[in-house]
Amino acid sequence: MARLNILLVRVSSLGDVLHNLPMVADILRHHPDAQIDWVVEEGYVSLVRRNAQVRTIIPFALRRWRKSLGSGATRREIAAFFHTLRERQYDYVFDTQGLLKTGVIMGAARLAPGGRKVGLANGSEGSGYEGISRLFHTDSIRLDPRTHAVARGRLVAAAAMGYEVDTAPEFGLPPPADGARPAWMPDQDYAVFFHGTARDAKKWAPANWIATGLALAPMPVLLAWGSAREREEAEQLAQAMPNARVLPKLSMEEAVELARHAALAIGVDTGLTHIAAAFVRPTIELYCDSPRWKTEGNWSERIVNLGDKGAPPAVDEVLAAARRLLGRA
Repeated sequence: MARLNILLVRVSSLGDVLHNLPMVADILRHHPDAQIDWVVEEGYVSLVRRNAQVRTIIPFALRRWRKSLGSGATRREIAAFFHTLRERQYDYVFDTQGLLKTGVIMGAARLAPGGRKVGLANGSEGSGYEGISRLFHTDSIRLDPRTHAVARGRLVAAAAMGYEVDTAPEFGLPPPADGARPAWMPDQDYAVFFHGTARDAKKWAPANWIATGLALAPMPVLLAWGSAREREEAEQLAQAMPNARVLPKLSMEEAVELARHAALAIGVDTGLTHIAAAFVRPTIELYCDSPRWKTEGNWSERIVNLGDKGAPPAVDEVLAAARRLLGRA
């Protein structure tokens, strides 16, 4: 039997790309000879590259291209992207994002004889699903609107390829290796606070972070940030926590390493928190204004999910979870 060629289209965002990774292990468990390619936004290539079972990554740069669509260089990049996309014929193309832009990518991909283009027939509650994406499908898979973010892609592939999802998700991310750490990373165990998020309602109160950080002393607490505003917030937190340090601006690759090496990660519902959980680091996920069912880390006892939409967790809950995860209970 010829090897299956499979293309996954999941371009963004960080957490969504991460949650799509278990599709790779599922497909290969049932079709070990399959060759899997992936279209992803260029900023997240380094994350997908960590999964050694993905053959080819095709970078997509719409966020950057939009800024210079009139440029000849940009038009040549776009043409090169579609040329690369069409170099292979695929037996399956999966679009698990369900947007017009991902549908267009799916539509441009070439199918092998008898190949199928498979996507979502509906979105989850609160998602940005665009029904027009179904125009590019040969098969549309309907799921419960409250299906977990990790399960969605897994179930779509299983329905199309005729197998059951009956194992815990495997993200294919290697554990931290021994050896030298970057200069900005402590040699000893550290906690990292992923406190920043674009939407204020998803944030945990500064006083809560401070109380938690002080209770973790003398363990170093590293404060990550991704924007000028988040850096300012991190600096304000660090002023009240002698054991805290504001990190320099990190690349995506460095931010993933930060999560991968953490002895304890505490964060709001954001991509880097979910990355720590995918590495199965001791992780506390804080839900303040987003539904917990959608993205909670439910595959390991080393992940604790607290709070829910409209019900932020209390400091005492977080500290109790931290003590258990650190073996201090």
